[in-house]
Amino acid sequence: MNRPMEGWDCHVHVFNSNCIPKDGHYRPAHHPLAEVEGIAKLHGVGHLVLVQPSVYGTDNSVLLGALAVQPGRHRGVVVLDSSVSDVELDAMHAAGVRGARFNLVSPVGESTAVEKRFDALAPRLKSRGWHLQWYVQTKQLPQVAALHAGSGLTCVFDHLAGVRADTAAGDPAWHALAGLSSAGAWVKLSGWYRLGAVEPYTALTSSLRRVVHQFGQRVVWGSDWPHTAFSSESMPRYTSTWQPVVDALGIDHATLLRKRAPSIYE
Repeated sequence: MNRPMEGWDCHVHVFNSNCIPKDGHYRPAHHPLAEVEGIAKLHGVGHLVLVQPSVYGTDNSVLLGALAVQPGRHRGVVVLDSSVSDVELDAMHAAGVRGARFNLVSPVGESTAVEKRFDALAPRLKSRGWHLQWYVQTKQLPQVAALHAGSGLTCVFDHLAGVRADTAAGDPAWHALAGLSSAGAWVKLSGWYRLGAVEPYTALTSSLRRVVHQFGQRVVWGSDWPHTAFSSESMPRYTSTWQPVVDALGIDHATLLRKRAPSIYE
């Protein structure tokens, strides 16, 4: 049996045309696990972190089905209702889930008060060694910091924590990020086209360098495949999604991908 390549892509989505999405801002095309596995394998990536997309709400069946194809190979980040049972959480953990996602950006992201859901879920996530992954704009960083303070729950940010190409050097976001970094938060280097940049994304170079300087080893790269803002015919090239990191940090892509699971996914 051929062993998978060792590199990690820490932010992808899978979609199944048989799963009806919630009414929202996009209707996904069919993009199954095998498709992204094939693309990733060509570039030395054998492990994926599957992130629940907003259009499926708390119906994690597509993601969990994908994790079950080859148990232990990939990891997952789900979206949860406060009433999820311990039995369900334990089953998800066994399947490879290591985090839950709160979405404060997408139109169908959050339907209940985020503070109430945080209070209900945070202790249960922490007890299983999970993290809480946030999709936010920079103006929401202080809110996230206040919620996590004293919780002991690891905080992970999608898409450069919302820092954009036009985020000024003196923007309050940098102060908020410094505090979050001191508290042990992580940041995903991903989602460039969501942040006011176009390929080759050089407009984000200075912001990307500053984020990595603040967070050090607590950063991971993700392709954000299949790039839901694009049609299947115009999706960004897979290599283009790591090139900004390689260029900004002066490292090779093999170093970027890492040869072991980042600790938040162990």
